[in-house]
Amino acid sequence: MALDGTVPMSDSSSELQHPGPGAPGQGHPAPAASTIPDVVFTRRDGRIEARFGINLDNNLAEVWAALTTPEKLVDWLAPGQIDPRPDGAVKLNFVDSGIVIDSVITAFDRWHLLEFSWSGPGEPERPVLFELEPVGAMVGLKLTLSVPDTEDAGRSAAGWAAHLDMLAAALAGAPIRFPFEVFKAARDAYRAQLVAGQAD
Repeated sequence: MALDGTVPMSDSSSELQHPGPGAPGQGHPAPAASTIPDVVFTRRDGRIEARFGINLDNNLAEVWAALTTPEKLVDWLAPGQIDPRPDGAVKLNFVDSGIVIDSVITAFDRWHLLEFSWSGPGEPERPVLFELEPVGAMVGLKLTLSVPDTEDAGRSAAGWAAHLDMLAAALAGAPIRFPFEVFKAARDAYRAQLVAGQAD
């Protein structure tokens, strides 16, 4: 995964509250220094959208399995199940942080597109869209997150930045725990980016 901006940091799980992802995962400790993915923020219609793009040295079937199967999800996101079909159920349980995602798939194209809301019943919609496409021998993953502009979009995006690190590590065969140093550095950088008005 090609990422920019190496910043070693540390943090604790108390920072990770809803709506961002962030329960520590199983696996090896995260490295003491990592990198922060670039993100593009867009403001429109009372929402803030965050867009990431990474390349993964895997095939489509491997990346799709990581996004949709319980035995792979636990390595980089959380224990739970995703029923990969239109209107399929999405249930994820971040035991350490208390976050429970109970949603349905709102956009679906097998091997290429998956969208669901990062929320539970009665909560605001927070769509998360995964788009996959071949890039030479690799797979390009685009992740788009949309949250209400009243929420901390910098923190939510930082949670996904950390989980993208976990996804790349899991797909490389070396799962890591939730990388708090990536989360904290990304949170601070993304908040500053939003304050500076660096959103389309």
